[in-house]
Amino acid sequence: LGRSKVRPWKFMPFTNPARKDGAIFNHWRRVADEGKDYPFARFNKSVQVPIYSEQEYQLHLHEEGWTRQETDHLFGLCRKFDLRWFVIHDRYDHEQFKKRSIEDLKERYYTICSKLTKIRAPPGQEPKVYVFDADHERRRKEQLDRLFTRTPEQVKEEEYLNQELKKIEMRKKEREKKTQDLQKLITAADSSDARRSERKSTKKKLLTKEKRESSGSVDIPTGIKFPDFKQAGVSLRSQRMKLPSSVGQKKVKAIEQLLEELGIDLYPMPTEEICREFNELRSDMVFLYDLKLAYANCEFELQTLRHRFEALAPGKMPLTVLPTTAGASTSGTAPAQTEDSPSRKKASDIIDVVSTGPSTPVSMH
Repeated sequence: LGRSKVRPWKFMPFTNPARKDGAIFNHWRRVADEGKDYPFARFNKSVQVPIYSEQEYQLHLHEEGWTRQETDHLFGLCRKFDLRWFVIHDRYDHEQFKKRSIEDLKERYYTICSKLTKIRAPPGQEPKVYVFDADHERRRKEQLDRLFTRTPEQVKEEEYLNQELKKIEMRKKEREKKTQDLQKLITAADSSDARRSERKSTKKKLLTKEKRESSGSVDIPTGIKFPDFKQAGVSLRSQRMKLPSSVGQKKVKAIEQLLEELGIDLYPMPTEEICREFNELRSDMVFLYDLKLAYANCEFELQTLRHRFEALAPGKMPLTVLPTTAGASTSGTAPAQTEDSPSRKKASDIIDVVSTGPSTPVSMH
């Protein structure tokens, strides 16, 4: 910095382009900037107030209650004071023209600007127009005036009313909370009743199953029994598609695998018809699963009986023995008794179909 030359400065005159009176002032300035415009003149921003012709005024801008001279006076003040409306209203000639409010002056000015924008816009183009709502502005100022001119008694009354409103809202929230708690209790009671009934039905099913097993009968599959939703309160229709707890995990996985193979969504849109059809489909799937399982069990028992028969009577074909009454013949064609085989045994003597354990052949004396 010490080795560089100092830039020369000069006390020179200048003019401000923002001024129109041609005033000349002097200030210090670098010699290199001599002849350039005043740098702060670019901050002088003026509002472009539109100018209308006599023909445009007579055709589009004429309005009752406003004369051409008063409109020209208004636009002249707008150009002079750059739309500073309080200054315009203060300098407005209320003696020569009718006494106007700020809202009246602004409404007249913006109405003319919007009309000129529309008539000067090129055909086929919708221009952007500023709309001034004078009635809304008057009401706004009137409300502010009422708020500012309130008495101390009115202020206290308003504060009291606000406090009462808060109390009412608090009591309302408490009532809503109590209602929700009561609804939860009702729902819990209904669900507990449903669980009790489900436990009773489960016990009944176990008893009937034990009776069937003791009597030797086969349990017939019936699919899925979906519960009926008749509880109090609001419930979702999608709950109807929820599988009951009686369905085991193996069946649930089998249903999901079969649905994926068929290309069906696991959780479809729960409309009334879709809920019914989807539940019936899954019930049929479980019914088919139970049938296959029962068939597999029967096949396993049949194979077990065959192995027992082969162990007791090797080299012989088993006969299908049906329960018959006394003196009735058994089904199937049994080999006839001959003299060459006096010691041939009956099928009922060889294997007991009903028993579960291995049977003992009856000795023939």
